[in-house]
Amino acid sequence: MTHDIGDEDALDGGVEPDRYGPVERSRFRRKRDVAFAALIAVAALVVGVLVWQSSDIRETTSQTYSGVATEPALPETFPPSLGEAWRARSPATPVPVTTKTTLVTGDGGDVVGRDPLTGDVRWKYSRDLPLCTVSSAWTMAVAVYAKSSNLLPSDDPRKSGGCSEVTSFDPNTGKRGKPPEPDENRNKPFAGQRDSDAELDTRLLFDGSYVTTTGSRLITTWRSDLVQTMEYGKVPAVVNPDKQPRTGCGYGSVAVVQARIAVVERCPQDATDRLTVYRATGNDDSEKPEVESSVVLGRQGARVVAMSNECRIDAEDDNDVQLCTAVVLPDPARLVVFDEEGERVATHPLSLAPGDLDGDPAGHTVATTRTPGAVYWFTGSRTIALSMTDLSPLWTVENAIGPGTAFAGRMLVPVTDGLAVLAPADGKPVGTIPVDRGGYTGPVTMSTLGPMVYEQRGETLVALR
Repeated sequence: MTHDIGDEDALDGGVEPDRYGPVERSRFRRKRDVAFAALIAVAALVVGVLVWQSSDIRETTSQTYSGVATEPALPETFPPSLGEAWRARSPATPVPVTTKTTLVTGDGGDVVGRDPLTGDVRWKYSRDLPLCTVSSAWTMAVAVYAKSSNLLPSDDPRKSGGCSEVTSFDPNTGKRGKPPEPDENRNKPFAGQRDSDAELDTRLLFDGSYVTTTGSRLITTWRSDLVQTMEYGKVPAVVNPDKQPRTGCGYGSVAVVQARIAVVERCPQDATDRLTVYRATGNDDSEKPEVESSVVLGRQGARVVAMSNECRIDAEDDNDVQLCTAVVLPDPARLVVFDEEGERVATHPLSLAPGDLDGDPAGHTVATTRTPGAVYWFTGSRTIALSMTDLSPLWTVENAIGPGTAFAGRMLVPVTDGLAVLAPADGKPVGTIPVDRGGYTGPVTMSTLGPMVYEQRGETLVALR
């Protein structure tokens, strides 16, 4: 009887024999089979090694800290003297980088979190790439590494390389990224690292909400997860050629305040420098710059000095608080203040030393320190305190070598023979603390943490106590 496939009768009387017979699985019986398999295994191993050698994992080492990092207590009284407690090489920090619990240094490819009192290494992150710069923002440490490989066109100024690898660290542990809050629910993991397009020699400017990079052709802005929120200038990949307000411009200096960026532009269509203020984010989260004001300055060689969002332009209305921006112009030297619409509202004559305004400032940003009531601006020969309410000059320290820092209720300004101690309100001298800088005569930037005072002397970080 013939049985059809799928017919129940096919089960009657046993199982139908396999018409094709049993099939023997192939085996590696011959030498060429074994050799071929070995060749495949070797090829896979070689590919794996090459991928590993070129990966970031292979070139990264991370030593984290599991101890308790506490915030050092402030001194109960102002110290009568300050002496060197420790020092470390840190050429990647233009300003001493402090968080609430940690002092961070940068040298070569190493970012190091240190005990702020002793300088002992708590954590260390190392890459086989040179550091561009290290800063602090969002209660984290932020480092930018330089890479020379990219796909930019040959006419792009960043073709030879840029500061393109950005990494953030929990300063307490040295782990990458900001740890989540106890009640925080993150939809996506954040590894604390992104790629960006910042230029070489960039500086990181933190406005309290965003970090902005400086550059001669491109300025970029990031939020706390290092996602780019804005780019201004010559972007690497032009998708929308009409996105930027002007093309072909170079940038002299940059300043920031809460979600605002001010830049001195030099554009081919302008006879003199231009001051532009734009937002750190665009409308509807787009990356098209939202320009709030842009004005031609009538002079070349301008520098944007500071911004304030606490300005009271209308003296009769104390509630009218708005944004203002201060720009220094040469020949003759004067500080010009603009309101949020780009209108000049004040001009202040300045007495500066020859050479103070030569060229653009290092890193495309002037050296300043900000406190709740004032901005302290180092011109190159002196430090000038500017009021946050209108950016007018308040007082000046001659023979200064840096903008200074607030410490224990006083203002410390580095001078040639030590630290000038001043009353913050009126700049009245309280005294001078001698500091032996061992023959170093260059600029000094400063910060403090607890009882410690830190000086950045060129490539060296020096802790004083």
